[in-house]
Order: sequence, then structure tokens, then C-alpha cells
Amino acid sequence: MEYIDNLPSMDLMRSEKMMLAQLIFPVESAHRAVSYLGQLGLLQFRDLNDEKSPYQRTFVSQVKRCAEMSRKLRFFKDQIHKAGLMPSSSPALQPDIDLEGLEVRLADHEHELIEMNANGEKLQQSYNELLEFKMILQKAGDFLVTNGSHKGVQETELDEHKYTNNDHSDTVSLLEQAEMQPGPSYQSGVKFISGIVCKSKCLSFERMLFRATRGNMLFNQSPAKDQILDPSSNEMVEKTIFTVFFSGEQARKKILKICETFGANCYPVPEDTIKRMQITKEVASRLSELETTLQAGLRHRDMALTSIGSQLTKWMNMVKREKAIYDTLNMLNFDVTKKCLVGEGWCPISAKTMIQEALQRATFDSSSQVGAIFHVMDSIESPPTYFRTNHFTSAYQEIVDAYGIAKYQEANPAVYTIVTFPFLFAVMFGDWGHGICLLLGALLLIAREKRLGSQKLGSFMEMLFGGRYVVLLMSLFSIYCGLVYNEFFSVPFHIFGSSAYKCRDATCNDSRSVGLIKYGSTYPFGVDPSWRGSRSELPFLNSLKMKMSILFGVTQMNLGIALSYFNARFFGNSLDIKYQFVPQMIFLNCLFGYLSLLIIIKWCTGSQADLYHVMIYMFLSPFEDLGENKLFWGQGTLQVILLLSAVIAVPWMLFPKPFILKRLHNERFQGQSYGILGVSEMSNDEEPDSARRPHIEDFNFSEVFVHQMIHSIEFVLGAVSNTASYLRLWALSLAHSELSTVFYEKVLLLAWVYDNLAVRLVGLAIFAFATAFILLMMETLSAFLHALRLHWVEFQNKFYSGDGYKFRPFSFSALADDDD
Repeated sequence: MEYIDNLPSMDLMRSEKMMLAQLIFPVESAHRAVSYLGQLGLLQFRDLNDEKSPYQRTFVSQVKRCAEMSRKLRFFKDQIHKAGLMPSSSPALQPDIDLEGLEVRLADHEHELIEMNANGEKLQQSYNELLEFKMILQKAGDFLVTNGSHKGVQETELDEHKYTNNDHSDTVSLLEQAEMQPGPSYQSGVKFISGIVCKSKCLSFERMLFRATRGNMLFNQSPAKDQILDPSSNEMVEKTIFTVFFSGEQARKKILKICETFGANCYPVPEDTIKRMQITKEVASRLSELETTLQAGLRHRDMALTSIGSQLTKWMNMVKREKAIYDTLNMLNFDVTKKCLVGEGWCPISAKTMIQEALQRATFDSSSQVGAIFHVMDSIESPPTYFRTNHFTSAYQEIVDAYGIAKYQEANPAVYTIVTFPFLFAVMFGDWGHGICLLLGALLLIAREKRLGSQKLGSFMEMLFGGRYVVLLMSLFSIYCGLVYNEFFSVPFHIFGSSAYKCRDATCNDSRSVGLIKYGSTYPFGVDPSWRGSRSELPFLNSLKMKMSILFGVTQMNLGIALSYFNARFFGNSLDIKYQFVPQMIFLNCLFGYLSLLIIIKWCTGSQADLYHVMIYMFLSPFEDLGENKLFWGQGTLQVILLLSAVIAVPWMLFPKPFILKRLHNERFQGQSYGILGVSEMSNDEEPDSARRPHIEDFNFSEVFVHQMIHSIEFVLGAVSNTASYLRLWALSLAHSELSTVFYEKVLLLAWVYDNLAVRLVGLAIFAFATAFILLMMETLSAFLHALRLHWVEFQNKFYSGDGYKFRPFSFSALADDDD
């Protein structure tokens, strides 16, 4: 054990040792000191003003100023995107500016942009009105052309042609009046209103006019040839030109009111053709002038936005940093003299020197007469958990953290997950053809790592890119397991030599199952290709993969229980070693460890013993003679000893620990020391800069006993269910192999039977689609999720509590991915 204790510590095995520090900043250097600590990113501040609302804190005005500047920067960003411009990723070289100067500049830019937008909207509105007027003058001339009567006017009528009333059955319609009294409209009493309305509202608009005038109107319409730009949405809108003929002042008021309701713009159109031509020329001249003015205004606005865009990223980062600094300063307390700010925070012990150097540099740069003080404190609070990771290990750590953050200094499952997770995935996905496809995808992501890392990816691509090294190992292990299974898109190959089997005579070539005899040495690596397609292929592979699944499962569960020993030893908890680790190892290995031993012996000896019979009758009839199922001498006696040991292990887990804890609790209050045998307490002899669990003063024996009983029952039942759960390795491997065989034989080979190029291409396309989307996507996701379940439930529940909290230091680098 001394050898184990003297081994060098592994960075990823246990979290970094943390310490609680108190920092005292002079007011004049506090801002710069927090800024330097943010650049360092190794200190997690504690909120000492948790009882105060955000509006009661010291630097609330500065936070509001930063929030207001963030709003202006978002406004600029929206305006740049609205104008179709792109903010520059590499800002132009300009002299640095402080926060006050930036605030003034942003206010000026915002005022200028708002004024330009208002002027642009007014000019655009005037331009739209003149353009609409021009189109109405052109279309209304067609509506008003008369050839002695109104029969030449193009009409659009509703389904209901006229409104009739019993009280006014002898009333003459408007159209009839117009036909009876030819001539100008003012002589016949027929008037008209011309305007333009959105095309989407035209049908409802016409129906409303018809009902309001009781059918006494003529509605003529024609689509506008030009689309109109909407200044508010900056989108082109299709509109329809209309002319309504009516009679009477009351009808005119109704029509104008409906036009106002539907947002239709009405324009005065003279009946005289000469006047219309003169007005059209004037409108065209003004349109040309307005268009020139609009273009000049847009160029000026784009220049202003381009100038802002060249510095936008730099300004946004600066405001984000300042806001983060003031948010952090709001977590500090003023001392009684109001001249210093006092803060507390967690940091790794290894970062102490770097933090002190940053504080000294801040004192020097701010020309402060008093330096910042860094003081290490003792704490009974559990420290945060911090693992140093890199691009390769971060994805595996995220897989573990998704289940729960490790308790401080607890053994980290990610160390073993790096190997076991992709391997168990490959056991279910084993096909070296599919593995090569995954490998190419992983290598492509890794080759473009720098470019993809600087881009904003979608949620799926971001997840895939983050797990590129997980996919890399999954593909490599899949190639290995595919070579063991001898499957390349379900096709076996004689890679490692010729088969050990041959046919007895020529007739057995057809059946592939009758007359096969072994004539050579065993196939050197993996499954013999002759098994593929034989009648005994499925029973053989089922037996092989099922037994492999049990071996892998028992091995990984033993690893989990072994890690619980190292946890208990590290925390100095001898009770967990004696009354948890030892009985758990005995129970698991007396049953399922023994089953694994039988599997290995059967493979090595070639025995025909029925292992199902052996395991069942080990419980039902432990003293019965095994007969032909006997694998080695003394097996019956060994089974009885193992069964008794497993039965003894259950009360061993259940009873001693609660009663010993009760005795130790009583001894404490009788003034007798009992060492460091707490439930999961850390030693009081540790260095003062480490955090320690608080001692539990109240001891509830019934609660402790029930908790231990639940834990024991859960382990006993879980040992059975977890071992059975590892059979998913066999089930998914079989499903993947059979699906691949079906697509190969029933799609690709079936299409190749036909001597037709089109049929072969269709078959090849279907096979490629099924391989890509079903075998490489859906099956990959399925195997990934099942491997995740095996690690979270079957492996980690043996030793991993996962009730810690993550170390989240104040860092400017973490602000890059956060939105305001």
C-alpha cells in the first residue's frame, strides 16, 4: 500500500487541490486587479452580497452604463445586418479608447444613425407616394377612357352583382344611370376615387366596398407593375391599383373611411387627359430627384455603418469585459473604512503564485500606495471540482459531467471512460468497413479543427465537432472489433490466412453447413470466414458475443468496485473498505466472477458443459452431482463455498456499519476520540489550505440504517440486473450485423443479379443510402446511447457520487461564447 501511496498523482484522476482565499483590494487598484484576474481565469469569486438585490449594490450605476452601451452595440449590429453588410472580424487599427470615451462615441453614432434612419424613412415615404401616384395616373387613364359610354371600362364585379331591396325595387342602379347619361362624370353624377392597396388585402377590400355601398359601385383593379419598398420592414410589397366609381356624398365618405381602414392610399386623379400628362411629367421629374437623394443618403449611411462595423467586435468585447468586471466588483464588500474592497474566492493551490503576481502587477500599474493582500482561509465548505482538460480529454469529461459533477477529490471516471467508452461502443458497432467511414469523418473534423473552431456551427455540428476525438477512438475500436468479427459491410475476408474448414465432398458447397470438417490450424485472428453463411453461424456468434458481453460487464463492474476502494482509502474511510468494498467484491465475484471463470475454462478446454444448468442448479441444488457439466476437479465443493460466501456478504454489507457508526458517535460525546472513521469525512490532519466536510452533530440511527439497507439491497439486485444489462452488447452487435447483411444481400446482391445498368445503379444508391443513414447514423447513435447507459448506471454507480459542483472561475475567455 505504501507503493500505491507514493505513486505520482495523475492530473485527471482527482480534481485539483483547491484553497479558499481572501483578497483585499485598495479602491484605486480594485478595477485593474479584477481585470488581471479575469485575464488569468483561475479564481472563482464568492458572492458576499447575496442578500442584496442587484439595485442595492455598489457599482450598479456602472453596470447600467455597460448594459446601455451593450444595447447600443446590438442596435448597430442589427443595422449592419439590415443593410446587408458584414462586421469586420479583424478590427482596423485605431488608438485605444477608455470606457467614458467609448460611451460618448456610441451615443454620437446612435444619434447620427437614428437621424439618418428618420430622414431616410421620410424620403422613402415621399418616394413611395410619388411612385404610387405615377402608377395610378398611368392606370387610371385606362379606367377613365370613355367611348361614348362606360361599356369600354374594364370591370371587376363580385359574385353578388346587385343589392335589391323590397322597399326600393324601382330604384335604378348606378351602372344604368351611367349608361343612360353619357358624358363626363360630373354631369352624370358618377364620381370616382383612385388609390392603391396591398395585394393581400384587395379581395377583402373589394368585398367591404360592395357591402358598404350595397352594390352601387364599380370596382376596377390592376396589379402595380413595380413593387413598393416598405420602410419599416425593408421588404418589397406587391400592391394593386384600384378605381371605385360611385354616386353620392355619403358613398364617398364610406369609401374613404374603408380606404383608411385597409391602409389604402388615395390620390387625386384629374379626368382631363392633358392635365394627367402634365402631372405625370412633374411626378417623374420629382421621382428622379428623390431617387438621387435616396442613393446618396444610403451611401452615406453605409459608410457610417462600415466605419462602426470595423470596430464593433472590439467594442463589444470591451463592454462585455467591463460589465463582467463590475459584476464581479459587486460581489465584493467594502471594509469599515470604505477604502478597501474585500473578496473571497476559490482557486487551485498551484495558481497561488500566479494570482499573487497578477495582484502585484495591478498595484504597480495603478500607482497604488497600498498593495493588494492575498490571504489563505480555512473553510468547512466543500471546494469546487476542477479538472485540467485539453482538446482530447474535454469531450470525455463532458460525458461524465452530464451525469453529475464529481465530488471534490473524488476518483474521476473520465480517466477510464477514455478507453472503455469507445471500446464498448465498438463491441456493439463492430464492422471495419463502417469503422473506416467513421474514421474518415473524424479525420476530416480534426483536419479542419482550426477553421471549424472559429465558426459558429449549428447545434448538431457543434456537438459532433466537440466530440471529434471521441468519434476518432470509436472508429479505431470499431475497426479492431470488425476485424475480430471478420465483417466488412457484413462480408467476411480471408485477411489473416485461409479458413480452417473445408468441405467433405463437392455436394456440401451448396449448403455450406453439411460436411464441413476442420483440416487446418485455427484461424489466427478473429472469426473464421467459413462461419459466415453457414447454418450454425447464428448459434455460434450468439454464444460468442453473449459470453464476451458477460466478461466485459463483470470486468468493468469489478473496476468500479475497485475504484470505490481507492476513494475510501484516499478519504481515510476504513469503514467503507471493510464493510462495503470487501463484501461487494465477494458477492459479485462469487456469483458472476465464477460464471466468467467457467466461460474461460469452457473456451480453453472445448467442453460441452451447459453453463445455464450449472448456474441454475448452483442455487437450487448446490450439493447435486454435476455429471457431464463438470468442468474441473472440486467444482461442486467450490460452488458451495462461493454460494455461502455470497450469502454471508449480504448481512456483512447491511448490519456492521450502522452499529459501528452509532458506537463511534456515542464515544465522541463521552469525550473519547475515535480517529477519523466518519462516514465520508476528510481528515482533520490535512493541510490548512484544504476544505473539509463539516462534522455531523446529529446522528439518527434509523435513518443511517435505512440508508445502508437501501444501498445493500440496491447492490445485490443491481449485481444481477447490471450483469444482464451488459447483454445489450451482444444484442446490438447482432442487430447491427444482421441489418448490414440484409442490406448487402437483399439490396446490393439482388440488384446485381439483373444485367441492367439502371437497376444496378438504383440498388447501389439504396444500399449507400441505407448504409449512410441507418447503419452509420441511427446505429451509431443507438450504440452511443447504450454505451452511455452502461457507463452512467452499471459502472459509475459502484463508486461515483457525482454530487459536487464545478469550478467556474472569473475568466474573460469564457465571455466569448456568452451572449449579453
